[in-house]
Amino acid sequence: MHGRCTCGEVEFEMTARPMIVHCCHCTWCQRETGSAFALNAYVETAEIRLTRGTPEMIATPSNSGHGQSVARCPSCKVALWSHYAGSGEAFAFVRCGTLEERAEIAPDVHIFTSTKLPWVVLPEGAPVFEAFYKPKEVWSEASLARFKAAREA
Repeated sequence: MHGRCTCGEVEFEMTARPMIVHCCHCTWCQRETGSAFALNAYVETAEIRLTRGTPEMIATPSNSGHGQSVARCPSCKVALWSHYAGSGEAFAFVRCGTLEERAEIAPDVHIFTSTKLPWVVLPEGAPVFEAFYKPKEVWSEASLARFKAAREA
C-alpha cells in the first residue's frame, strides 16, 4: 500500500498488511484528528519504507500519559503514523487516511467506544470495546506471531 502527506513531500510504502486496524473513538483521537475517530493500521515499523522525503518526529501527549511520537510531513504537517510508548519504535500506527488504498482498509475493531459520539453508528456484529482489549483474545494467530517476532528482533 502506498501513502503520502497532502503536499506529497513525504511518500511511503506499507509493505505488509496491517496486523490489525483500530477505529479509535477516544476523545484524544477525536481531538487530534478533528473528527469523530481515528483509523489506524497497526504494522511493524520495518514494514514502512520511505520512498520520498523524510518525516519529522514530533513528541505528542497521549491519554496514557506516556506520550507518542508522530511522524509528520515537515511542510504540510500531516500525521502519517505514530509510535506509542506502550508499543515502542518497533510498531507503527499508520493513519489509514494517508493510504491511497484506504478504501481497502476497514476497521477490525472499534475501541474506546465509551466516548464514541452518539451519532456514529457501528456496523452490526463489529467487535466493540468500551476501552481497550486483550490482543490475545482479539488478534489472529498470524498477527500474534508477527508481533512476537518483531518484539524479539
